[in-house]
Formats: sequence, C-alpha cells, structure tokens
Amino acid sequence: MKDPGRYHRLVGRLNYPTVTTPNITFAVSVVSQFMKEPCDSHWNVVILILRYLKNAPGRGLIYGDKGNAKIVCYSDADRARSPSDRRSTSGYCVPIGGNLTWRSKKPNTVARSSAEVEYRAMAATASEITWLRQLLQQLKFGDTQDTRLLCDNQTALHISSNLVFHERTKHIEIDCHFVREKVLLGEIITDFVSSGDQLVDMLTESLKGSHVDNMCNKFGSYNIHAPA
Repeated sequence: MKDPGRYHRLVGRLNYPTVTTPNITFAVSVVSQFMKEPCDSHWNVVILILRYLKNAPGRGLIYGDKGNAKIVCYSDADRARSPSDRRSTSGYCVPIGGNLTWRSKKPNTVARSSAEVEYRAMAATASEITWLRQLLQQLKFGDTQDTRLLCDNQTALHISSNLVFHERTKHIEIDCHFVREKVLLGEIITDFVSSGDQLVDMLTESLKGSHVDNMCNKFGSYNIHAPA
C-alpha cells in the first residue's frame, strides 16, 4: 500500500462509531489487526465499512430508560476462526434497562477446544456481572436478582454446573472455580440460548444479509431518519 498512514488514520476514526454502531465492531476489529503492514485488500474492506455506514448514517443505538431492569448477559466465542493465528474472538453483551453494553476481545493464547474458549468467555462475563451487580446495587437501580448468563455451548454450561473436574478442564481450573462460585452463591444462573438468538455473534463473527438486520433489531439499533 502506497500510503499506510492514510489507512491508520481512517481505521482509527472508525473506532468511534462502534460506540453506537456495534454491528461494525467485528469488521473494525479485523481491519485493526493489519495496522503494521496494510495491503490494498485491507483498504478495500475499510471502504466497504464506510459504504455500509453511509447507507444508513442515522442508524445506531439510542440510550434511554426503556423500562427493562432485569440483567441478562450473553457470552460467546468464535471458535478459532482467525486464519492468521487461530485465536478465537470472545465477547459478551449485557442489556441493562433496555440499553446495551458490550465487549469483544481476542485473547493472547490459543484455545485447545471450543469448550475452553467458550468457558473462558463465560468467566470474563461472570467477572463483568459481578462488577455490574455491585454498581447497580450502589446506585439502587435495576433488578440484580436472578441474573442470567446465557451461552450457546452445552459443554461449557455442563462444566459450570458439574462439580467434578475432568482432564480436559484442568488447564482452566481457576476459571471453573470462579464461575461455579458465582453459580453456587446464586449470583448467576447459567442457561442455554440458541445460536440464532445469540446476540454476541454480531461481535465475534461476520454475519450476512437479514441476520445482520435481525441482530440490530435485538440490539435496539434503529435508523433515526427512517419514517415512523
């Protein structure tokens, strides 16, 4: 690429709209991984992101009191789909009062199984839940009882409720103890969610077509310029 600085500046600016447009979070995170040596193909992807934003410039999240005070957390990981280093992107999203908070991250280590990466994502989500519960209790806002942690991996859910350690879970023993402690204390209720209703898919993998619009609607994202 002739002008890498132009790529760096544009990708850096694309991080700002992700605050209210979570549907571009995954794409922006991917192009951000090639800041060191961007190619023309990477630049073309950035242009596609800009075209997507230009197609609906008024679409995004609007925060306000929407009346839903229950805390329901979604946790997921993409199972080593990164072709460059085979590391998985994990993330979580938490609708609070009908408003969304989320995070996605690529870990420093390569997971040895899909159950491991899913369970590590659950542990990170459980840590976020603990902080949120304490914050909301101090603010006297929301319903912190029966906080649900939803995951679409049955094996990870089984590990969280099974008190017997197996050979495959020894390397994630600390995460196992952490999540199980929260479950036993009643702070978290783990439950299954189908892949079609898994909100975190928007943050951890590439979606297409109507699936993107469906997830945006579930996120609470809409176009302020669209007719009422």
